[in-house]
Amino acid sequence: MDVLDALAAACPAGGARRAEPGDAVDGVVPRVVARPAGIPELSSVLSAAADAGLAVVARGNGTKLDWGLPPTTLDLVVDTTAMAGVVEHTSGDLVLRALAGTTLAEVQSLLASHRQWLPLDEVVPGSTLGGVVATALSGPGRHTYGGVRDLLIGVTAVRADGVVAHAGGRVVKNVAGYDLAKLFTGSYGTLAVLGELVFRLRPLPVARRFVQHVVPPAELSAALGALRRAPAAPTALELARRGDGPYVLTVLLEGRPGPLEARAAELAGQLGRPERSDEVAPPTWGALPGACTLKVTAPLAALPGLLDVAGRAAVAAGVAADLRAHPGVGTCLVGLPDDVVAVGEVLGALRRFLGGTGWATVLRGPREVRSTLDVFGPTPGLALMARVKAQLDPDGRLAPGRFVVAA
Repeated sequence: MDVLDALAAACPAGGARRAEPGDAVDGVVPRVVARPAGIPELSSVLSAAADAGLAVVARGNGTKLDWGLPPTTLDLVVDTTAMAGVVEHTSGDLVLRALAGTTLAEVQSLLASHRQWLPLDEVVPGSTLGGVVATALSGPGRHTYGGVRDLLIGVTAVRADGVVAHAGGRVVKNVAGYDLAKLFTGSYGTLAVLGELVFRLRPLPVARRFVQHVVPPAELSAALGALRRAPAAPTALELARRGDGPYVLTVLLEGRPGPLEARAAELAGQLGRPERSDEVAPPTWGALPGACTLKVTAPLAALPGLLDVAGRAAVAAGVAADLRAHPGVGTCLVGLPDDVVAVGEVLGALRRFLGGTGWATVLRGPREVRSTLDVFGPTPGLALMARVKAQLDPDGRLAPGRFVVAA
């Protein structure tokens, strides 16, 4: 039996086929594509792949294939889109269990009818739950609700050898041994293929208000200080700046309509007259800027200086930076054009500024840019990460080369 026949036999419901150019993962075309329709089929597919020694990359809707690095080798793409749907929604416990190929938008639509939601911003439209977890993708709402690691309380994943592994559970407090759910989060599919995910939920806010204030660069530190002292209790914050223009500070407030308006008015007294106040998020809210996006994590006190360095480095490189930052979380996104020299110069300036106090990585961008740069930079704990990878995927067949730990 050849590889294609073995994979087709492993997933009769979903099917397997020879790969086409459109199945390329970051420019690397696989030999075959399998589309398991559930965890038993996923287990059988990975077991067959292990027998044949195939290098494997899991793919949902393919919205983040320009993240990380191209696979060093690739034989099989496991398409998870047939593994979709909500398995269980326990509304009284605020818990959701869904398959990894389910889109975040589908989940939010279902939960909205129960006045609940999974408090994750849809940073990349069309993202599946598996892709969100594999890349640890969070937006401005992390300020109050936490990131993916905080909301994920259970996972069923399949190892490279086809063995099904469970971690966590269907209740909020259920911890025993290693927290594999958090280990798999942000691992770019290098440790296991995600099958089923369990999240904690939140009630939908009764009302929301997005309030925008324009802040001149010279007043940024003072404005952030005033915001920290204000009793408005924002749910999330986002700073945006394009080129050498002013900063636009967007503050999300949530609560009941009457008190919400009072809090917005009080905030205006702290920061000045708002430029915009609306129930609908601005188009830039939580979106990734630029053709190439750098992600920077730094101490909160360093944020104004970090933004200044990013802007100045972009000007020196002859490009305009599109900056987004989340005060209170310590993350900054730097959007740049598809210019490998400019991206390299801004990335270098940011890493020099941080000096080991944070991280600057190339989150996404064209392959030509990422292939010429040190995408991840210095990585603390790299030896430990390599040991974990060796234990869970000893042959290095899952997403080889895609993440910082080389297979």
